[in-house]
Amino acid sequence: MAAGQSLGPDALAARLADERVDHRFKGLPPDADGLTVGELAAQRRNVFTGGFTTPVLTLSAEALEHNLALLGTYSERHGLAFAPHGKTTMAPQLFARQLAHGAWGVTVAVPHQARVCRAFGVRRVFLANELVDAAALRWVAGLLADDPGFRFVCYVDSVRGVELMDRALAGSVRPVDVVVELAAGEGARTGVRTDEAALEVARAAARAASLRLVGVAGYEAQVPDASPRTVRAWLRRLVGLAAELDGAGLFADAEEIVLSAGGSEWFDAVADVFAGVPPLSAPVLKLLRSGAYVSHDHGHYERLTPFNRVPEEGALEPAFRLWAQVVSRPTRDEAFLNAGKRDVSYDLALPVPHLVRSGRDGTVRPAEGLAVTALSDQHAWLRTDPGGAEPEVGDWVALGLAHPCTVFEKWPLIPVVEADGTAVDYVRTFF
Repeated sequence: MAAGQSLGPDALAARLADERVDHRFKGLPPDADGLTVGELAAQRRNVFTGGFTTPVLTLSAEALEHNLALLGTYSERHGLAFAPHGKTTMAPQLFARQLAHGAWGVTVAVPHQARVCRAFGVRRVFLANELVDAAALRWVAGLLADDPGFRFVCYVDSVRGVELMDRALAGSVRPVDVVVELAAGEGARTGVRTDEAALEVARAAARAASLRLVGVAGYEAQVPDASPRTVRAWLRRLVGLAAELDGAGLFADAEEIVLSAGGSEWFDAVADVFAGVPPLSAPVLKLLRSGAYVSHDHGHYERLTPFNRVPEEGALEPAFRLWAQVVSRPTRDEAFLNAGKRDVSYDLALPVPHLVRSGRDGTVRPAEGLAVTALSDQHAWLRTDPGGAEPEVGDWVALGLAHPCTVFEKWPLIPVVEADGTAVDYVRTFF
């Protein structure tokens, strides 16, 4: 077992408070250089008056806790295990809080992300990709040999992939658990396209000395023309595949059968369909993998969240707010903010102005008549309609952002702020 791995995720994440604040962390007060992150948090500085520089990304403390609790209780209520996708945040402090809210483990996409999980004490890792990197596989094998309590599961979706994995893992002390990935349809992403191919891959995995076939998985958001009807049909197909492989005796070595799906757009359908899984030869681990729920967003997931379809189950709250400053107002109908592609997400939607905070007296008003029309590397192009908020140079503008995955990656240390702007914590990311 690696040094420090006797400590849990909470204790290991807490060590991040000892890191020194310096130029690596944008937006933080220059006069905080040399303080530890914990010392800065203890000062409870206000993000508007405590020396922070713009642009600065903030996470709402209240929304963050609400969202973490909501998916924890939702999963429990529906009999789902939960392995939130860690690639969204790559934040060990948030991993620890997700686990404290009942998460089974953490999902990742690539070996680097799995290494971050292990460095911070995560005991169960689900890698939602076929892993054929020999060096990474040897690292996994070493972890499994050193730590009997560590659980690792990854996809397989080809006979060739099974062969490469088995070769790299030859002589391993413990087999690597694998699940067959079922593609969501033609033109979708990875995964086997047909039930016949799934059976062929499953048989290869069951034969492989260094692998243990334990289930099936996939990603329903890739279903072409996704709708409640088409997504549920694909999920029923996934359940049927699990039953077929189980009937063929291919899960004979599994202590439990893993059945996994669930991004942040269709977990209501996952809960509904997985509730009807028939009895299989071993207990079924129904594993949900949503990730973007942690911060939610303004725009993409705000529009697509399943809670819009089942409002009686609750509602997520957008936690991100990017504060940028008006640095130029060259004409009556345009202004420029000092935040751009280096600071905000733009792959799914442009940022949306929500509030304007006066640079003169700190009063806050709605960002009426303002719209971001384009982004440069370090500028947001702001259209200003006459009679609207009429921002002036020096004002701060709060932007709502879409797609959390491409927001977190741009900020290595993010202030967590209470409703009045008091920074009470800082979230460290590792991309």
